[in-house]
Amino acid sequence: MPIWIFISVAAALFQCWRTAMQQKLRNLLSVNGAGFVRYLYGMPTALVLLLIALTVTGCAVPAINPLFVLYCVLGGLFQIVATNLLIMSFGYRNFAVGTAYSKTETVQSAILASFVLNEHPRTLAWVGMCIGLVGVVTLSLAGRGMKPKELLAATVQPAAVCGLGSGLVFAFTTVFIKLGNQSLIGPSLVVRALFTLVITNTLQILMQGAYLYWREPRELRKAFTSWRSSMWVGTLSGCGSACWFTGFAIAEVALVRAVGQIEIVFTLLFSRFYLKEILQRSDVAGLSLVVFGVLLVVLGH
Repeated sequence: MPIWIFISVAAALFQCWRTAMQQKLRNLLSVNGAGFVRYLYGMPTALVLLLIALTVTGCAVPAINPLFVLYCVLGGLFQIVATNLLIMSFGYRNFAVGTAYSKTETVQSAILASFVLNEHPRTLAWVGMCIGLVGVVTLSLAGRGMKPKELLAATVQPAAVCGLGSGLVFAFTTVFIKLGNQSLIGPSLVVRALFTLVITNTLQILMQGAYLYWREPRELRKAFTSWRSSMWVGTLSGCGSACWFTGFAIAEVALVRAVGQIEIVFTLLFSRFYLKEILQRSDVAGLSLVVFGVLLVVLGH
């Protein structure tokens, strides 16, 4: 089995774990403050992973070029915007609709990558992505009783608009990340991926840190004083981002994102076996669809 599949699953697991840990920061930091600590405390992890990769491969640090920096700036900025849009969608009344529509990121990434990166997944992989999307939406709307017609009508709601926008901007983020990796010269895809992560993280710290200094100086101070909780979120975020960036470098963006949908399965399993919550029939149906979709993507890659 190709290594990018294991890397994508690991990325999803770290992301799920980070999200669970990040719940503790909701009462401590603002939206921008919580986003900032991900990059601030994720940087040491990304740097250590890069140093390990350089040591193992014996490769030199890739040379920076203007195009690479541009892609890192765009990728970092778009990730910040996408995260804020996602959180904004949660703030509107119809939380479920915003969540469901944000999950269209995988399909949007596939469409965008086909035009920009000339990546064309096979038919079976496309079928798997669509089935996985139906499964994720089923889980997002569990217990809401929304029919397809109602869901379609809900697309004009602010939550849905922010959710779709988040998915689209996240799709652009992944494309810019891959373009940044491709603009570097070097024999090791892993080194290039981790170097792209370190530079992107650095730029995100500068961009969002400057914004906090300008508009939310109190949150900037709290980002440093809350280090006991924030450092774990940052560490998990750094590990997850390292896996995502590496996966994008090795395989097609759409395939990595599609396999990464397994994250919602981890979330439901954590809910069932750790929190002892009871799964509904719709949960089981959604989980089955997601797993089946991921299997089709793997078989059709």
